[in-house]
Amino acid sequence: MKPKSTRRAILALLCLSTMLRAEAPPAGLRILTAGHSFHVWLPGLLIEATKNAGITGHTQVGLSSIGGSRTIQHWDAQGDKQKIKPVLMEGKADVLTLSPIFLPDAGIENFVKLGLEHNPKMRITVQEFWMTYDDQALWGPGKQRGPVDRDSKTMADLHVAHDDYFKSMDDHVRELNAKYAKDKPAVFVVPIGQAVMELRRLIIEGKAPGIAKQSDLFTDAIGHPRDHVKAIATYCHFAVIYGRSPVGLPMPAAIAKLPEAEKLNALLQKLSWDAVTQHPLSGVKAR
Repeated sequence: MKPKSTRRAILALLCLSTMLRAEAPPAGLRILTAGHSFHVWLPGLLIEATKNAGITGHTQVGLSSIGGSRTIQHWDAQGDKQKIKPVLMEGKADVLTLSPIFLPDAGIENFVKLGLEHNPKMRITVQEFWMTYDDQALWGPGKQRGPVDRDSKTMADLHVAHDDYFKSMDDHVRELNAKYAKDKPAVFVVPIGQAVMELRRLIIEGKAPGIAKQSDLFTDAIGHPRDHVKAIATYCHFAVIYGRSPVGLPMPAAIAKLPEAEKLNALLQKLSWDAVTQHPLSGVKAR
Protein backbone atom coordinates (compact mmCIF):
# COMPACT_ATOMS: atom_id res chain seq x y z
CA MET A 1 0.00 0.00 0.00
CA LYS A 2 1.33 3.45 -0.97
CA PRO A 3 2.19 5.91 1.81
CA LYS A 4 -0.47 8.56 2.49
CA SER A 5 1.79 11.34 1.21
CA THR A 6 2.19 9.52 -2.11
CA ARG A 7 -1.53 8.92 -2.43
CA ARG A 8 -2.23 12.58 -1.68
CA ALA A 9 0.27 13.65 -4.34
CA ILE A 10 -1.31 11.34 -6.91
CA LEU A 11 -4.79 12.61 -6.06
CA ALA A 12 -3.58 16.18 -6.35
CA LEU A 13 -2.08 15.49 -9.77
CA LEU A 14 -5.29 13.79 -10.92
CA CYS A 15 -7.35 16.76 -9.74
CA LEU A 16 -5.02 19.19 -11.50
CA SER A 17 -5.15 17.12 -14.69
CA THR A 18 -8.95 17.10 -14.57
CA MET A 19 -9.05 20.86 -14.06
CA LEU A 20 -6.65 21.47 -16.93
CA ARG A 21 -8.70 19.27 -19.25
CA ALA A 22 -11.87 21.09 -18.20
CA GLU A 23 -10.30 24.47 -18.91
CA ALA A 24 -8.65 23.50 -22.20
CA PRO A 25 -9.84 25.70 -25.07
CA PRO A 26 -12.88 24.28 -26.87
CA ALA A 27 -12.80 23.45 -30.57
CA GLY A 28 -13.42 26.38 -32.88
CA LEU A 29 -16.82 26.70 -34.53
CA ARG A 30 -18.09 27.80 -37.94
CA ILE A 31 -19.92 31.11 -37.55
CA LEU A 32 -22.47 32.61 -39.96
CA THR A 33 -23.71 36.18 -39.41
CA ALA A 34 -26.63 38.27 -40.65
CA GLY A 35 -27.19 41.80 -39.42
CA HIS A 36 -26.92 45.54 -39.62
CA SER A 37 -24.54 48.22 -38.37
CA PHE A 38 -25.12 47.25 -34.73
CA HIS A 39 -23.76 43.76 -35.46
CA VAL A 40 -21.71 43.27 -38.64
CA TRP A 41 -18.42 44.36 -37.04
CA LEU A 42 -18.75 41.42 -34.62
CA PRO A 43 -17.03 38.72 -36.74
CA GLY A 44 -13.63 40.43 -36.78
CA LEU A 45 -13.73 41.17 -33.06
CA LEU A 46 -14.84 37.63 -32.24
CA ILE A 47 -11.96 36.21 -34.27
CA GLU A 48 -9.57 38.32 -32.16
CA ALA A 49 -11.22 37.15 -28.93
CA THR A 50 -11.04 33.48 -29.86
CA LYS A 51 -7.36 33.81 -30.77
CA ASN A 52 -6.74 35.47 -27.40
CA ALA A 53 -8.54 32.55 -25.75
CA GLY A 54 -6.35 29.99 -27.50
CA ILE A 55 -9.25 28.62 -29.56
CA THR A 56 -8.18 27.17 -32.92
CA GLY A 57 -10.47 26.44 -35.84
CA HIS A 58 -12.88 29.34 -35.26
CA THR A 59 -14.05 30.32 -38.75
CA GLN A 60 -16.37 32.96 -40.17
CA VAL A 61 -18.13 31.14 -43.02
CA GLY A 62 -20.41 33.93 -44.20
CA LEU A 63 -21.69 37.45 -43.57
CA SER A 64 -24.83 39.20 -44.78
CA SER A 65 -24.68 42.93 -44.12
CA ILE A 66 -27.70 45.19 -44.78
CA GLY A 67 -27.92 48.60 -43.12
CA GLY A 68 -30.87 49.11 -40.77
CA SER A 69 -32.16 45.66 -41.66
CA ARG A 70 -34.75 43.37 -40.23
CA THR A 71 -33.86 39.68 -40.40
CA ILE A 72 -36.49 39.07 -43.08
CA GLN A 73 -34.47 41.26 -45.46
CA HIS A 74 -31.57 38.82 -45.21
CA TRP A 75 -33.97 35.96 -45.87
CA ASP A 76 -35.48 37.70 -48.91
CA ALA A 77 -32.13 38.70 -50.47
CA GLN A 78 -31.74 37.43 -54.03
CA GLY A 79 -28.90 36.25 -56.23
CA ASP A 80 -25.39 37.10 -55.15
CA LYS A 81 -26.79 39.10 -52.23
CA GLN A 82 -28.12 35.93 -50.58
CA LYS A 83 -25.26 35.00 -48.24
CA ILE A 84 -27.01 32.87 -45.61
CA LYS A 85 -29.34 30.28 -47.15
CA PRO A 86 -26.70 28.44 -49.24
CA VAL A 87 -24.45 27.94 -46.21
CA LEU A 88 -27.35 26.67 -44.11
CA MET A 89 -28.58 24.34 -46.83
CA GLU A 90 -25.14 22.77 -47.07
CA GLY A 91 -25.01 22.34 -43.27
CA LYS A 92 -21.75 24.26 -43.12
CA ALA A 93 -22.47 26.48 -40.09
CA ASP A 94 -22.40 25.60 -36.41
CA VAL A 95 -23.77 28.95 -35.21
CA LEU A 96 -25.89 31.60 -36.93
CA THR A 97 -25.83 35.01 -35.23
CA LEU A 98 -28.82 37.28 -35.87
CA SER A 99 -29.53 40.87 -34.84
CA PRO A 100 -33.24 41.52 -35.36
CA ILE A 101 -34.43 45.01 -34.53
CA PHE A 102 -38.06 44.68 -33.48
CA LEU A 103 -40.83 42.12 -33.86
CA PRO A 104 -42.64 40.84 -35.79
CA ASP A 105 -39.81 39.58 -37.98
CA ALA A 106 -40.55 36.36 -39.85
CA GLY A 107 -36.94 36.06 -40.94
CA ILE A 108 -35.87 34.76 -37.53
CA GLU A 109 -38.18 31.75 -37.67
CA ASN A 110 -37.39 31.11 -41.34
CA PHE A 111 -33.68 30.86 -40.63
CA VAL A 112 -34.21 28.74 -37.51
CA LYS A 113 -36.33 26.25 -39.44
CA LEU A 114 -33.98 26.07 -42.44
CA GLY A 115 -30.84 25.81 -40.34
CA LEU A 116 -32.11 23.02 -38.12
CA GLU A 117 -33.46 21.08 -41.10
CA HIS A 118 -29.95 20.80 -42.53
CA ASN A 119 -27.96 20.69 -39.28
CA PRO A 120 -29.98 19.56 -36.23
CA LYS A 121 -27.05 20.42 -33.95
CA MET A 122 -26.87 24.01 -35.15
CA ARG A 123 -27.42 26.91 -32.75
CA ILE A 124 -28.96 30.28 -33.55
CA THR A 125 -28.28 33.36 -31.42
CA VAL A 126 -30.50 36.42 -31.19
CA GLN A 127 -28.81 39.66 -30.18
CA GLU A 128 -30.82 41.76 -27.74
CA PHE A 129 -29.32 45.17 -28.32
CA TRP A 130 -29.24 48.60 -26.67
CA MET A 131 -32.26 50.67 -27.66
CA THR A 132 -32.03 52.86 -30.75
CA TYR A 133 -32.48 56.54 -29.82
CA ASP A 134 -33.11 55.31 -26.25
CA ASP A 135 -36.74 55.07 -27.37
CA GLN A 136 -38.31 52.32 -29.49
CA ALA A 137 -41.04 54.71 -30.63
CA LEU A 138 -38.46 56.75 -32.57
CA TRP A 139 -37.39 53.84 -34.77
CA GLY A 140 -38.67 53.62 -38.33
CA PRO A 141 -39.15 55.78 -41.41
CA GLY A 142 -40.96 59.08 -41.06
CA LYS A 143 -40.34 59.42 -37.32
CA GLN A 144 -39.67 62.91 -36.01
CA ARG A 145 -36.34 62.79 -34.22
CA GLY A 146 -34.24 65.40 -32.52
CA PRO A 147 -31.08 65.17 -30.47
CA VAL A 148 -31.02 62.41 -27.86
CA ASP A 149 -30.02 63.52 -24.36
CA ARG A 150 -28.60 60.25 -23.08
CA ASP A 151 -26.74 61.89 -20.21
CA SER A 152 -29.97 62.88 -18.45
CA LYS A 153 -31.36 59.33 -18.52
CA THR A 154 -32.00 57.53 -15.25
CA MET A 155 -32.17 53.78 -14.82
CA ALA A 156 -35.94 54.09 -14.59
CA ASP A 157 -35.91 55.78 -18.02
CA LEU A 158 -33.75 53.02 -19.46
CA HIS A 159 -36.03 50.29 -18.12
CA VAL A 160 -39.03 52.00 -19.72
CA ALA A 161 -37.15 52.05 -23.02
CA HIS A 162 -35.84 48.48 -22.91
CA ASP A 163 -37.93 46.12 -20.80
CA ASP A 164 -40.82 45.52 -23.20
CA TYR A 165 -38.38 44.97 -26.05
CA PHE A 166 -36.36 42.44 -24.04
CA LYS A 167 -39.54 40.60 -23.06
CA SER A 168 -40.80 40.43 -26.66
CA MET A 169 -37.54 38.88 -27.86
CA ASP A 170 -37.39 36.44 -24.95
CA ASP A 171 -40.96 35.31 -25.60
CA HIS A 172 -40.21 34.77 -29.29
CA VAL A 173 -37.08 32.73 -28.53
CA ARG A 174 -39.11 30.52 -26.18
CA GLU A 175 -41.75 30.04 -28.89
CA LEU A 176 -39.14 29.06 -31.47
CA ASN A 177 -37.49 26.55 -29.15
CA ALA A 178 -40.85 25.02 -28.29
CA LYS A 179 -41.68 24.69 -31.98
CA TYR A 180 -38.39 23.57 -33.53
CA ALA A 181 -36.03 22.31 -30.82
CA LYS A 182 -37.12 18.80 -29.93
CA ASP A 183 -34.60 17.65 -27.35
CA LYS A 184 -32.83 20.80 -26.17
CA PRO A 185 -32.87 24.53 -26.96
CA ALA A 186 -31.38 25.63 -30.28
CA VAL A 187 -32.13 29.36 -30.15
CA PHE A 188 -30.37 31.52 -27.57
CA VAL A 189 -30.37 35.12 -26.41
CA VAL A 190 -27.18 37.20 -26.35
CA PRO A 191 -28.07 39.86 -23.72
CA ILE A 192 -25.89 42.74 -24.89
CA GLY A 193 -28.52 45.36 -24.14
CA GLN A 194 -28.73 44.23 -20.52
CA ALA A 195 -24.95 44.48 -20.10
CA VAL A 196 -24.94 47.95 -21.66
CA MET A 197 -27.68 49.05 -19.28
CA GLU A 198 -25.59 47.90 -16.32
CA LEU A 199 -22.60 49.82 -17.68
CA ARG A 200 -24.79 52.92 -17.94
CA ARG A 201 -25.85 52.43 -14.32
CA LEU A 202 -22.21 52.49 -13.28
CA ILE A 203 -21.58 55.59 -15.39
CA ILE A 204 -24.50 57.34 -13.69
CA GLU A 205 -22.99 56.41 -10.32
CA GLY A 206 -19.52 57.57 -11.37
CA LYS A 207 -18.09 54.05 -11.08
CA ALA A 208 -17.10 53.28 -14.68
CA PRO A 209 -13.34 53.70 -15.17
CA GLY A 210 -12.45 56.09 -17.96
CA ILE A 211 -16.06 56.87 -18.95
CA ALA A 212 -17.47 60.24 -17.89
CA LYS A 213 -20.87 60.27 -19.62
CA GLN A 214 -23.44 57.84 -20.99
CA SER A 215 -23.18 59.55 -24.36
CA ASP A 216 -19.50 58.52 -24.52
CA LEU A 217 -20.69 55.03 -25.46
CA PHE A 218 -22.27 56.05 -28.76
CA THR A 219 -21.29 57.90 -31.92
CA ASP A 220 -24.67 59.39 -32.84
CA ALA A 221 -28.33 59.80 -31.88
CA ILE A 222 -29.41 56.41 -33.21
CA GLY A 223 -26.86 54.68 -30.97
CA HIS A 224 -24.08 53.37 -33.17
CA PRO A 225 -21.59 51.93 -30.69
CA ARG A 226 -18.14 53.01 -29.71
CA ASP A 227 -15.50 50.46 -28.74
CA HIS A 228 -16.84 50.00 -25.18
CA VAL A 229 -20.15 48.64 -26.46
CA LYS A 230 -18.51 46.65 -29.25
CA ALA A 231 -16.34 44.96 -26.64
CA ILE A 232 -19.41 44.05 -24.56
CA ALA A 233 -21.08 42.62 -27.67
CA THR A 234 -17.99 40.55 -28.44
CA TYR A 235 -17.61 39.24 -24.89
CA CYS A 236 -21.32 38.36 -24.66
CA HIS A 237 -21.21 36.48 -27.96
CA PHE A 238 -18.00 34.72 -26.94
CA ALA A 239 -19.65 33.58 -23.71
CA VAL A 240 -22.86 32.36 -25.37
CA ILE A 241 -21.16 30.67 -28.34
CA TYR A 242 -18.36 28.95 -26.42
CA GLY A 243 -19.87 28.70 -22.93
CA ARG A 244 -16.73 30.22 -21.44
CA SER A 245 -16.16 33.32 -19.37
CA PRO A 246 -14.39 36.19 -21.13
CA VAL A 247 -12.98 37.34 -17.78
CA GLY A 248 -9.21 37.38 -17.97
CA LEU A 249 -8.91 37.39 -21.76
CA PRO A 250 -6.12 39.62 -23.09
CA MET A 251 -7.17 43.14 -23.91
CA PRO A 252 -8.43 43.66 -27.47
CA ALA A 253 -6.57 46.22 -29.54
CA ALA A 254 -9.47 48.70 -29.66
CA ILE A 255 -9.90 48.84 -25.89
CA ALA A 256 -6.17 49.38 -25.34
CA LYS A 257 -6.54 52.93 -26.69
CA LEU A 258 -9.19 53.98 -24.16
CA PRO A 259 -8.63 55.73 -20.81
CA GLU A 260 -8.00 53.40 -17.84
CA ALA A 261 -7.96 50.54 -20.32
CA GLU A 262 -7.00 47.71 -17.96
CA LYS A 263 -9.69 48.49 -15.39
CA LEU A 264 -12.24 49.20 -18.10
CA ASN A 265 -11.59 45.97 -19.96
CA ALA A 266 -11.90 43.94 -16.75
CA LEU A 267 -15.21 45.66 -16.01
CA LEU A 268 -16.60 45.03 -19.51
CA GLN A 269 -15.65 41.37 -19.25
CA LYS A 270 -17.38 41.01 -15.88
CA LEU A 271 -20.53 42.85 -16.98
CA SER A 272 -20.77 40.65 -20.07
CA TRP A 273 -20.32 37.39 -18.16
CA ASP A 274 -22.81 38.47 -15.49
CA ALA A 275 -25.41 39.39 -18.13
CA VAL A 276 -24.98 36.08 -19.96
CA THR A 277 -25.04 33.84 -16.88
CA GLN A 278 -28.01 35.66 -15.38
CA HIS A 279 -30.14 35.45 -18.52
CA PRO A 280 -32.33 32.33 -18.57
CA LEU A 281 -32.16 31.96 -22.36
CA SER A 282 -28.42 32.32 -22.93
CA GLY A 283 -27.74 28.63 -22.42
CA VAL A 284 -24.85 29.47 -20.06
CA LYS A 285 -24.65 29.18 -16.30
CA ALA A 286 -21.89 30.43 -14.00
CA ARG A 287 -19.64 27.67 -12.71
